[in-house]
Amino acid sequence: MTQKLNFDDPNAPCFIIAEVGQTHDGSLGVAHAFIDAIANAGADAVKFQTHIASAESTPDEPWRIKFSPQDATRYDYWTRMEFTEEHWHGLKKHAEEKNFQFISTPFSFEAVDLLKRVGVALWKVGSGETNNTPMLEQMADTGLPIILSTGMSTIGEIDDSVELIKSREVPLAVLQCTTAYPCPPEKVGLNMIPFYRERYQCAVGLSDHSGSIFTGLAAATLGVNVLEVHVTLSHEMFGPDVPASISTEELRKLVEGIRYIETMMSSPVDKGQMAEDLSEIRQMFTKSVVVRDDLREGTVLEARHLTVKKPGTGIPASRLMDVIGRRLVRAVTSDAQISEEDLE
Repeated sequence: MTQKLNFDDPNAPCFIIAEVGQTHDGSLGVAHAFIDAIANAGADAVKFQTHIASAESTPDEPWRIKFSPQDATRYDYWTRMEFTEEHWHGLKKHAEEKNFQFISTPFSFEAVDLLKRVGVALWKVGSGETNNTPMLEQMADTGLPIILSTGMSTIGEIDDSVELIKSREVPLAVLQCTTAYPCPPEKVGLNMIPFYRERYQCAVGLSDHSGSIFTGLAAATLGVNVLEVHVTLSHEMFGPDVPASISTEELRKLVEGIRYIETMMSSPVDKGQMAEDLSEIRQMFTKSVVVRDDLREGTVLEARHLTVKKPGTGIPASRLMDVIGRRLVRAVTSDAQISEEDLE
């Protein structure tokens, strides 16, 4: 069973959300295929977007980028992206069968009501809805946790939304996000993660549109509570989200990398204890003072008589200068380690 998002413990494992977005391109079968692939990659949740064209847009909504040859208008595209309530129930059931969480971002009051009937683990607020106060209130009234993206908002606007959500006493996570598809590394804004943690005293994370696993791995080193990353079954798929997505195979590597980083960061090392634990192997790799050639009893040791070689079971190499100038009390042979018993 995958983990749930822990809003209270800053040291809890990162909650990894795989965002399908519109990459299913209106195909219910492809949407179900995403659930299988994301579950197999080890993410904690799958996230969709719930669009009801007539509730969220006017027919005059412009294209951000005209990418779809089969849709005359942006409104037509949103209409094609719709699933029925029965379809949403089926997607949620599939996610539950895969033992991970089902989330979908609503883009209208009607979408919130639909998802309330379907049942979601929490609310994810998209960057374009951060300041949609009536919809935030509608979500907060359910008592479910809220994850708030900040991609298009000023600090003042985020302050207002955070204050509203906190006033309802529901768990909150604030995500750094840059609304660019794909987002270049210089605009990711990892510096905002500790800023949000300090300012809002809540769980924090990153909504990543970079199309690279490097971004999520870097965020993991900052101890993010949440990472949302766009995914695609293949980089050759159609749709506006694909350039900002990682493949489900890359998602598997990202999850593995984050868990690896978390293990390192939660396991401080005591160097003294480590040296003690590695005492046997230390002797194999370190070096001791030895003589270069056969030497007679009574020889006063000079630098030319000595070198250091493995194993490190005799006088350590660090004490080579201490041995120079001392007299042998017995003969030694070439490559023999010098011991204190050999010296006057």
